[in-house]
Amino acid sequence: MTVAQPVQSTGKTGIALLTSKHENEGTAYTAEARTRLGLRGLVPPAIESLDQQVARVLARLDGVDSNIEKYTYLARLRSEGTVLFYNALCKNLTRICPLIYTPVVGEACQKFSHIYTPGLFEGLFLSKADVDIIPDVLDNWPYPSPDICVITDGSRILGLGDLGVNGHGIPVGKLSLYIAAAGFDPKKTLPITVDMGTARKELREDPLYFGLRSERPQEDEFYAIMDAVMAGLKAKWPKMLVQFEDFSTDHAFDTLTRYRKSHLMFNDDISGTGAVVAAGFINAVRLSGIELAKHRIVFFGAGSAGVGVSMQLRDHMMKSGISEKDARDAFWLVDSKGLVTEDRGDKLGNHKLLFSRSDNDGKQFKSLAEVLDYVKPTCLIGLAGQGGTFTEDIIKQMAGLTDRPIIFPLSNPLTSAECTFEDAMKFTDGKVLFASGTAFPPYKDPKSGKDKEAAQGNNMYIFPGLGFGSVLAGSEQVTDAMIHQSAVTLSNSMTEAETDDDRLYPRLERIREVSALIARDVALVALEEGIAHDSEVLKIFDVKKGAPSKSALADEAKKTALLELTKGRMWDPEYPKKA
Repeated sequence: MTVAQPVQSTGKTGIALLTSKHENEGTAYTAEARTRLGLRGLVPPAIESLDQQVARVLARLDGVDSNIEKYTYLARLRSEGTVLFYNALCKNLTRICPLIYTPVVGEACQKFSHIYTPGLFEGLFLSKADVDIIPDVLDNWPYPSPDICVITDGSRILGLGDLGVNGHGIPVGKLSLYIAAAGFDPKKTLPITVDMGTARKELREDPLYFGLRSERPQEDEFYAIMDAVMAGLKAKWPKMLVQFEDFSTDHAFDTLTRYRKSHLMFNDDISGTGAVVAAGFINAVRLSGIELAKHRIVFFGAGSAGVGVSMQLRDHMMKSGISEKDARDAFWLVDSKGLVTEDRGDKLGNHKLLFSRSDNDGKQFKSLAEVLDYVKPTCLIGLAGQGGTFTEDIIKQMAGLTDRPIIFPLSNPLTSAECTFEDAMKFTDGKVLFASGTAFPPYKDPKSGKDKEAAQGNNMYIFPGLGFGSVLAGSEQVTDAMIHQSAVTLSNSMTEAETDDDRLYPRLERIREVSALIARDVALVALEEGIAHDSEVLKIFDVKKGAPSKSALADEAKKTALLELTKGRMWDPEYPKKA
């Protein structure tokens, strides 16, 4: 990873310059530049600042009622003017993020084959038909060696299931957040969809569906395809970070196990979700008045995200001095058949065995209400994608079990959220410690008349900084310690005002500041583990390879220097300064 710079001239002029999205400045070109670059007559006569251009973007969004139309407008803008798109996004995160990612990206993926236009969405589509020519396909990518790619097979898009190649909106949107939140260079990001067909018959029969019209492959063929893809990516771009996204639950865990030691990679559904929830949980524990070792946590949802979060919270408990057995025993998982127990009578997936209960004395608990009555938890987390599951009765049941119940309905999109912020506040008399996976409007406290903001446990707080720190360090792997550190740094990044307001996460407007801190601390862990290879990072700590001394890692001046290096490598969405 090199120092990020504003886009520099490549010698293009005229229409070639205006159709080069990374260079195009549109109406911001000066009169002199328009003459020199052959642009007179090709752009409107007004000469505008970047701020004026952003104002037009916002006015356009104000004039459109349909969210999907806003999505397609912003997608077109991203494909025509990179700097303008990201400048508008960075200055209006809370407004634009929901339009380019969750929740609107869910609708966009459902309609992807119908709203697609040539050139609107960049990225690579790797088909199972390409398995023998993966290197040739990768050679077609037109931009410099990428620092990061986000890859999906479209088999489990958000809470919407198998969308096949229509899931390509996910890696495109996710990388937009990496760029906005952590400063990855847009030219060095790569969205990839591996098209393995789809299990959804209505997609295969849709005349406008532009993916393979075949069933998904069996396990042996699936892994042969993924092995070929991962081998091809590493051979061509050995330093690139690969982030897996929205694979089916079993494949999410199995691919993580299969590739994490040999590739710089992680799965955000498992690790990112786990880390961001862990950070919110750490802050919720502080506010709950109950010591960490006494918390009892029920997960409604035992898929990749639910188990991944459980693993992160378990690891945090162990790092806090709680024994491995006691940490594991703090969790109860609930799936579609009820409490996950070893004697339930069904075959459990390997990921569920990590937290299956054997202390239930042969009793089985089918409903969530029964589980809550049995466990008497302090914390209820939803990751099952079943909207409205945390009913008034369930929320009131939690409020009766503890003074400040921790309730995290984390499923996306909005229609899949287990409860709303309003219901959680109303049915706990405002005592809930709440975080959601999607955005909710503020709740007006009937007693004080003040608006209370909902904490959003958005993975965006974690994955940009975790990814940037891994690439910054030139790390060999993304380790458990690096992921855990991202959660701890996020939990510690709160300002005094945010803490006083009972917030569980910092304000989203501070995301670049927070991502820089996470990236710096992730790089520090890579250094400590001896797997960092970036020469500038190593130079700060006076080593050429291997792990620096503990005293060097603790040196505040060196840590400050690493933070400055981190910020210096972050790309900023600004036009090049005029001479």
